[in-house]
Amino acid sequence: MNVKYWLPRSFTVLKEGYSARHFSSDVVAGITVAIIALPLAMAFAIASGVGPEKGLFTAIVAGFIISLFGGSRYQIGGPTGAFVVVLYTVILKHGYDGLVIATFLAGVMLFLMGAFKLGSIIKFIPYPVTVGFTTGIALIIFSSQMKDFFGLPIATMPAEFIEQWKLYSTQMGHINYYALVIGFVSIFLLIKLRHTFPKIPAPIIVIVLSSLIVYVFQLPVETIGSKFGQLPSTLPSPHIPSFSLEKIRLVFPDAITIALLGAIESLLSCVVADGMTGDRHHSNKELMAQGIANIGSVFFGGIAATGAIARTATNIKSGAYSPISGIIHALMLLVFMFLFAKLIVLIPLSALAAILVVVAWNMSEFHHFKAIALKSERNDAVVLLITFLLTVLIDLNTGVQTGIMLAGLLFVKRMIDVTEIVDKKDQVTMPFDSNDEPYETEDAFAISKKTIPRGVEVYEIDGPFFFGIADRLKNVLNEIEESPKIFILRMRHVPMVDATGLHALEEFLALCKSNQTILVLSGVNQRIKMKIERIKLDQKIGQENITENIDLALVRANEILNKGV
Repeated sequence: MNVKYWLPRSFTVLKEGYSARHFSSDVVAGITVAIIALPLAMAFAIASGVGPEKGLFTAIVAGFIISLFGGSRYQIGGPTGAFVVVLYTVILKHGYDGLVIATFLAGVMLFLMGAFKLGSIIKFIPYPVTVGFTTGIALIIFSSQMKDFFGLPIATMPAEFIEQWKLYSTQMGHINYYALVIGFVSIFLLIKLRHTFPKIPAPIIVIVLSSLIVYVFQLPVETIGSKFGQLPSTLPSPHIPSFSLEKIRLVFPDAITIALLGAIESLLSCVVADGMTGDRHHSNKELMAQGIANIGSVFFGGIAATGAIARTATNIKSGAYSPISGIIHALMLLVFMFLFAKLIVLIPLSALAAILVVVAWNMSEFHHFKAIALKSERNDAVVLLITFLLTVLIDLNTGVQTGIMLAGLLFVKRMIDVTEIVDKKDQVTMPFDSNDEPYETEDAFAISKKTIPRGVEVYEIDGPFFFGIADRLKNVLNEIEESPKIFILRMRHVPMVDATGLHALEEFLALCKSNQTILVLSGVNQRIKMKIERIKLDQKIGQENITENIDLALVRANEILNKGV
């Protein structure tokens, strides 16, 4: 086992050399990120259907663990908007205890993803799926915040998008205009400060000003204190959740969604950080850290956590040097909670709703959504729209799973479309250059330059030989008017073959034998040859009938014809 491969990034950075100047940079960045993370952690927790303190617990515990054990130099972890929809749904159905079990299971899944080195695979989830469910989540977050934004007296919000707006339509006569003004002014300040003074933590300015106004003028708007009561000033004692097989069965699909979202969001955040700094993250270490962080979070009364793109970007812009900045960010949140717990309760919920409305807009990626929907291939647009609509109108689980499944089916279709089994005796193919213009090329093995004996058919598979095209091979002999004595199947352009392809090849061999035709393979690469030998298909075909190129295949064909086999 290569221990160095699995060492967390915080260990390797310190081993490379860490000075007082580096520590100073990390302290400044850590404090800056903590100031921004404070309102966001509480806002995401409230939007997820739990108390604000659970968001702080998550940001502290998970943020600390992700920075300490992760594979990125700059990653900041904590609660994020990606989880709001699924967490709210789980809590409505199964309560907080159900969410704890789902998050714990997701943590185990994330750890195993990293341990089995699946980090690189997660990156290849189709972009239309990612944009589709991200935009869907953003719309649902926006929808869920209208209750607090308008100050509506709704005790329990439904999780379904349409049901939410049905409920809003019956409550619009009870708008709290004080809350509404605070919400609109907060959005204005968030946008204005971001563009005019980008280095100032706008969310903190907004919650301080709004809290001060509500407190001084005693405005009748709902605050954290009026809804949730007093906040604790320290972390709770760790608590091992109680498990039951029935609960595990009920929340398991949600656990898969949490794990998948956590993996996508965290690795996407790492990629953004790499793009900003030129650094390279270690995806498998990161997934393992995310797994440990989610398990640790629920032990301390928190919720699901992942890498936070906006906070990670802020960390980099604030001059962070190493993962120590993320550790300092978590410790500073603990200090803030200890010092300001009595002041945090003064924050109006409409101001937090305004922050989440802006977050929802930023995460919606509307320009990417529009580009894929209007300018990309039809298949990509279909995947995008179906993922988006299912996420919004049904639930996130259905949206993500259906989007990935549909994208997979369309990928298979594309592979089928580009893979051909063609008669090389009658077809002369001409390669194309990068501008799709044909050009002449010297191909020493071009069939047009060979003499094909009478009674020999030459066909070529051009592309992956997998389950999607297996049936095509079975039908080839039926398309030939007279069964040939020898059938040469060229496979020089076959990069891979799956189990279905091998089975189809075996069935094709049996069909050839039943028609008194001898099968000769040409241009089989070493990897495919090993697969053929593993299932002992080479013995059925005959070692002498598996050749390296078309010249040797034709030599073998002439030998067979001359012997009259």
